[in-house]
Amino acid sequence: MTRVSRFLLGLIIAAGAATAQAADLSVSVEIPTLPVAEYHRPYVAVWIEGADQTIAANLAVWYQVRGDHTKWLPDLRQWWRRGGRDLKVPVDGVTGATRPVGQHLLKFDAAQAPLAGLKPGQYALVVEAVREIGGREAVRIPFEWPIKGAKRDAAKGRTELGEIALSLNP
Repeated sequence: MTRVSRFLLGLIIAAGAATAQAADLSVSVEIPTLPVAEYHRPYVAVWIEGADQTIAANLAVWYQVRGDHTKWLPDLRQWWRRGGRDLKVPVDGVTGATRPVGQHLLKFDAAQAPLAGLKPGQYALVVEAVREIGGREAVRIPFEWPIKGAKRDAAKGRTELGEIALSLNP
């Protein structure tokens, strides 16, 4: 093996080790089954909120993407007022179609957008849901950034959201 080959092999191994050590943030969002006659999938916004209650990072916005249903995004009141109105939808990797009943997992690498720009400090994961002919609900889970140790925290919604779980892994 030549010196160049050994050097390249070393770089590949180092890159693999760095990837294996990358910190991540995972969010599990449960959309519960509701005993209602007319069911509509909820619009959901998932974001990281700074101590000043502004949006530090948009993680996901789920809405009906067929037709012009963006006019209903302001119904996600907290998200909209804190900065959602400034988001030009659709946004690749953030916006998408509403989700059915069940558990939905979102996973983010701390070294990549949207987490790469987070400054050290206190934050809250916020998940807000609103449903046509239904209710509205927001769930918050506080956390500290950067990740110092593995942490899992959860909160449960009362109507529109089930369990929301936040996992931080250094």
